[in-house]
Amino acid sequence: MIIGIDHGYYAIKTPHVCFSTGLSKYDYEPYTMQNVLQYQGKYYVCGSTRQSLLKDKTMNDTYYLLTMAAIAKELKYRKASAKERIVLAAGLPLAGFGREKQRFGDYLLRKEQPLCFRYENSAYEIYIEDVKLFPQGYCALALHPEYLKEEPSVLLLDIGGWTIDLMRLDNAVPNATTCRSFELGVIRCMDEIMEQVRRNTGLSVTEIQIERVLNGQACSMNPAARDIILQYGSGYIQRILSAVTEAGFDLKAIPAVIMGGGASILKRHVRPQDGLFRPVYLEDVHANASGFERLAGQMSSR
Repeated sequence: MIIGIDHGYYAIKTPHVCFSTGLSKYDYEPYTMQNVLQYQGKYYVCGSTRQSLLKDKTMNDTYYLLTMAAIAKELKYRKASAKERIVLAAGLPLAGFGREKQRFGDYLLRKEQPLCFRYENSAYEIYIEDVKLFPQGYCALALHPEYLKEEPSVLLLDIGGWTIDLMRLDNAVPNATTCRSFELGVIRCMDEIMEQVRRNTGLSVTEIQIERVLNGQACSMNPAARDIILQYGSGYIQRILSAVTEAGFDLKAIPAVIMGGGASILKRHVRPQDGLFRPVYLEDVHANASGFERLAGQMSSR
């Protein structure tokens, strides 16, 4: 069985589940076993909130533990056995793919086999046979070749939790020399908005509240705080567009496929005067994980 996992800074995604990267460790059993991973005598509550930024995901076991939770959640969704032999299909940012590939592959594929743990009090025995790694963003387009059909050049703009990754595809082939990555992801937007709301209103809003307001969803909130969120959300989008332009990409000249957690925010706050030429918004947060899985399946069938 192949399971695709997108190890984001903001959230962990598989083809069918999504949860935040928060991980709280307990020496003793917590009051509820919901979302609780048991591993090597410790308890970990997964997904309760977003963890602090961890630029190098291999520096500790956090993402390894979150991988176990993701496997358990995906197997439960598929109604599969808790004893499985699997191939992990995962991804890395475009700009650092070659540099980080070996280290992240070794991090996920360890000598400990089978991997035994409990999740929500159910026992799992998982044998990870292999790890396949792919470039983020580009793999999501494997699900949507129609976006590239008959287009000589297309810009891929992946707005993630911490980074924004850019790459141009010419005749549907990635142009490696055009890869760019900026630390201007959604997490930075959230942090700045929370700080501005505190300074101006004295209120402490949550990331979930901010996200709902930026996406135009229902959320009870102080009107002054809402206005600040919308104001700074629009400013954040303008910063993204400026960074893309400064990197040498003209969004007024070529079509762009915009994806990642920030795609829906950009879609809502981009202005007509910004003049984006034929933007396509891929708002499915599971797209990367599904793309990883599909490409890994194609490799195994050859």
